[in-house]
Amino acid sequence: MPLTFSTGYATQIGKRERNEDFCGMVTPEGPELAIKGALFAVADGVSGNGGGREAAEYSVRGLLADYYATPETWEISLSLDKVLTAINRWILSQSASKKEFAGMSCTLSLLVLRGNRYVIGHVGDTRVYRLSNNVCEKLTQDHVWNRPDMQHVLKRAVGLDQHLVPDYIDGEVSEGDVFLICCDGVWEPLGDKRIHEILYLHTDPQRAADELVNAALAAGGGDNATTLVVRVNALPKEDWRDLLQAGKHLPLPARLKPGQRIDGFEVLQLLHESRATLLYKVRSSESGQICALKTLQPAFADDKQSCEGLLAEEWLAKRLVSPHFPHIIPLASDARHFLYYVMSYHDGTTLQNQIDAGTHFTVASVTDISTRILKGLGALHRLSITHRDIKPANLHIGKDSGLRILDMGVALAAGVPYPELQGNAGTPSYMAPELFSGAAASAQSDLYAAGVTLYHLLTRKYPYGEIEPFQNPQFGEASPPTRFRPDIPMWLENIILKAVAREPKQRFETAEEMLLALERGDAMPLETAARMPLIERNRHRLWATFALVSVVINLLLLYLLLAR
Repeated sequence: MPLTFSTGYATQIGKRERNEDFCGMVTPEGPELAIKGALFAVADGVSGNGGGREAAEYSVRGLLADYYATPETWEISLSLDKVLTAINRWILSQSASKKEFAGMSCTLSLLVLRGNRYVIGHVGDTRVYRLSNNVCEKLTQDHVWNRPDMQHVLKRAVGLDQHLVPDYIDGEVSEGDVFLICCDGVWEPLGDKRIHEILYLHTDPQRAADELVNAALAAGGGDNATTLVVRVNALPKEDWRDLLQAGKHLPLPARLKPGQRIDGFEVLQLLHESRATLLYKVRSSESGQICALKTLQPAFADDKQSCEGLLAEEWLAKRLVSPHFPHIIPLASDARHFLYYVMSYHDGTTLQNQIDAGTHFTVASVTDISTRILKGLGALHRLSITHRDIKPANLHIGKDSGLRILDMGVALAAGVPYPELQGNAGTPSYMAPELFSGAAASAQSDLYAAGVTLYHLLTRKYPYGEIEPFQNPQFGEASPPTRFRPDIPMWLENIILKAVAREPKQRFETAEEMLLALERGDAMPLETAARMPLIERNRHRLWATFALVSVVINLLLLYLLLAR
């Protein structure tokens, strides 16, 4: 059963000359409701400033339109924050460029219902209440100055400052919960107790919304009065994130041999085998298309985390529409009777296979490879996905000359549903130093791994030496790649050293920044990075050296004293 709810809204001008409030909602159905949720918002234009109504209307309309255009992999709060930041910039630009809109701003409160949870975004003194089990709770805090003479002076509003800082609140929803979003023209004359009484008395959201507005004006409210009421009628049996587990009831297939069939696919050969996964080359019996089928080793049939991980990997890969990744072949839910997923197949080999075969990579070929890696990482990071295992073995060069990033098995996105999959992952020699200290993976740690990959393609070495899984490495200063290969130009060496810098703040911030540096090449080379002071490179070794020197000096002084 999907999430279902009923709604009602009401607004009146009151004693004002015009209504500067604006409210709206989007109530999608099907997958969009499960993935993005339903969105409700109320904005109140700041009176006394030009363009208050315009600010309120643009904020709500822009929010309702742009939120649903954000990537599905983003967290709700991340999507809201990106959209509200853009709206805030636009309102500030209008305020600065049009005299009649000078000072235009508005308060804004919004609610997103998705699955079994809610998310609230809030800035200003509009409010969000929730009635649950006959307890009425105010979920937002007014952003006004805490002084008796300044209780109506806003500290935060959309269009008030260059840097917008909304509050985000989230929690679990219960069946029968009622949410109210209202402006100060409602909550101020009524008070929390009266609001509670009306929400409890009127179970129909539209009647509740009408009664709240009428009661506010009858109680002497002179401002615009706007309410939006949402009652949760039914919740899905499982959280929306369980969409990723649509195949959780499916068994793992037995180990397959060439000639065997699985659903609508004929197995041609085993392409790759790891401790946990199996990758087969298969042919579709219906279309004849050659594909790659990925599943788990049969021994993992009872490993819930690994099975969920395979489903999460498929979910993320479906959202990557880029020539730098294999694309997922969509399968009807009733056509799949085992736990696996199918993706496009490309003849070719990995960079690691080329390294093992003794391939010599020229500076030009590595530069070309690196630009394509960065274009793929750029597409990945724009969806807020981190790969976490960039290395030559996961970079495939097809016979069509295309470079594709493989294996999303340990990738994470802001919206990935399984916290138990997060932890530390990757191949030690390609892992950024901060990951060994427990820091979360990021776009910069992916770029670090890309830098190590370029370093290794050129030199067959690693910037900080090879790191084994059991080691707890100490990172000093990276060895310049020209130490092993003098023909590397200085501009390329500077790019690689910046990518593999020990400190994240010294690296490239985005894939696009690193790509631009490569495209400029020696026409606009990066400045040579200053060498790290000894004390920064290896503090432990430095102090150990000082201690040893001190002991030697003291022993020498003792010897001279005794020798007298």
